[in-house]
Amino acid sequence: MPRWILSLCLAMSWATVGLAQDPAAPAPAPAAPKAPVAKLELADGDSIVFLGDSITHQRLYTQYVEDYFYTRFPKLRLKLHNAGVGGARAWDALARFDKDVADYKPKYVTILLGMNDGTYRPFDQPTFDTYKKDMTELLGRIQGIGATPILMTPTMFDSRADRARPNNKRDPNSQAEYNSTLAYYGTWLREIAVENGHGFVDMWSLLNNLTLEQRKAEPAFTLIRDAVHPDAPGQLVMAVAIITDMSLPKQVSGITINLNAKNDKQRAKAVGGTLEGLTQSDEGIEFNFAADALPWVVPEEAQLGAKLTKLGHRLGSERLAVHGLPAGQYELAIDGQVVGTYAHTALAGHIELQENAKTPQYQQALEVAMLNKKRNEGPIGALRGEWGRFQGYARTKRDAEANPNDAAKQEQLKKLTEQVAGMDERVAKSNADAKAIEDEIFTKNQPPVRKYSLKKK
Repeated sequence: MPRWILSLCLAMSWATVGLAQDPAAPAPAPAAPKAPVAKLELADGDSIVFLGDSITHQRLYTQYVEDYFYTRFPKLRLKLHNAGVGGARAWDALARFDKDVADYKPKYVTILLGMNDGTYRPFDQPTFDTYKKDMTELLGRIQGIGATPILMTPTMFDSRADRARPNNKRDPNSQAEYNSTLAYYGTWLREIAVENGHGFVDMWSLLNNLTLEQRKAEPAFTLIRDAVHPDAPGQLVMAVAIITDMSLPKQVSGITINLNAKNDKQRAKAVGGTLEGLTQSDEGIEFNFAADALPWVVPEEAQLGAKLTKLGHRLGSERLAVHGLPAGQYELAIDGQVVGTYAHTALAGHIELQENAKTPQYQQALEVAMLNKKRNEGPIGALRGEWGRFQGYARTKRDAEANPNDAAKQEQLKKLTEQVAGMDERVAKSNADAKAIEDEIFTKNQPPVRKYSLKKK
């Protein structure tokens, strides 16, 4: 090449660099930062899909969150859909996305995936890259249907519980390091949520911190006996994480009565309901109270989780305070049912009723929870079984298409294709059966006007 042409080319190259790096050129304005979802904004008819793997397929943390919604928002008919399948990875969620997520027209989609994606071994970059790629595509699909993703960290892998299992053959390095792998996945999810304005729930930290605290007194304590799938108390901890991190309402009701007040308006105040008909006599006081919600009550098997998280006090308090009562002991009755005896000093400070199993409102909320348990163990369980079979079919179909000459794989696909035949009709029936029980729930979860009476003993 002639030297003058080479010189000209070099000059043009340097000129181009100079233009690209011109210090006088204004720098591009940085993109405005996005705010992650601060709380769920809910309206009647809104749909929420809980997307996940076997931990969602257990139908426990989702059941307890549903119990919260049914009792805290009895006037809102929310549509709540469990979309968990055992063994699922992010790719599997993509394979069933259209019919198991999009068809339910969600406003929010919570995502609990990663436990299987990490493959139960120390951190491996190619494995994480696959998870990252599939999760990124999944988030795009969710946003593409107009829904808001709520990213949730993978839950805790309990290495101590895993080592204690009989005949455990897991690699010691995997036992020691897998919980850290999940922490890394969760930290990446938090970064993605913050940068893109999604919701974020940190389940990993709450489960780990509670376990660590309990092991100070009970070294063998665990919320996850099989190391992977939280038991009912641990699943309630997960539900608490969702309610807390999504800033959902914490108090059920609060009643304050001041018998020394100068006028009627000052004598009785209430939040979370309407108080009327306050009367006072030598025996005590009576009034009517119509609450807007019921306490959050969960089945007996989850009560340890409620105790560890102080669920009642922190996320469902029903407070009653009465100032100015003459000194003495007072019997509290609600709708004629005696629920306890309290000193005038305790009443002046305030008492909390949400964990008092004798109250009519507690019993009403428990009835709702047991109906929802029936719904999850029956038609929702059948529904998730259908999608579990579909997952096996989808994976086999992928492998068969990649290996068209594998006769065994083709035969397996044929059998699984027969199993999923008619699936749409069975899914529709399970949804209809679930809705029938939900219809019954909404006849049981409406708070009535209740009569309170305090009588001196």
